[in-house]
Amino acid sequence: MADLVQYETASAEVRAVYDDIKRSRGVADVNNFWKALAVHPPTLKRTWESVKDVMGPGVLDPVTKEMLYLAVSVTNGCGYCIASHGAAARKAGMTEAMWGEVVAIIGMANETNKLAFALQVPIDPAFQASAPKS
Repeated sequence: MADLVQYETASAEVRAVYDDIKRSRGVADVNNFWKALAVHPPTLKRTWESVKDVMGPGVLDPVTKEMLYLAVSVTNGCGYCIASHGAAARKAGMTEAMWGEVVAIIGMANETNKLAFALQVPIDPAFQASAPKS
């Protein structure tokens, strides 16, 4: 089990990140994920800054971002992330009907991804032309 750094025993560097998390999320305490990362303050700070940036305001609305995070967490089998982002998705407005569709999409995408991979299906030229540019 991971060591958890509590606010009372945290360094000033860790407390500064905890304070930012609490302020940004409007919570009284940080969750265990952050407390576990705090054993290495540079990782805590870097991860928080990245999460804050990626999950903050953007083109996608908060519920969509949380449902995407939740879908990846399910696929990766991270129970902690499923619980955390499931709660965040519901808080952002995800309904049980939406969750049902997300679960169906997760299952279907995993099945068809594995089939395409196993069969080494070549990408159609029409799909290559319209693929998202990174």
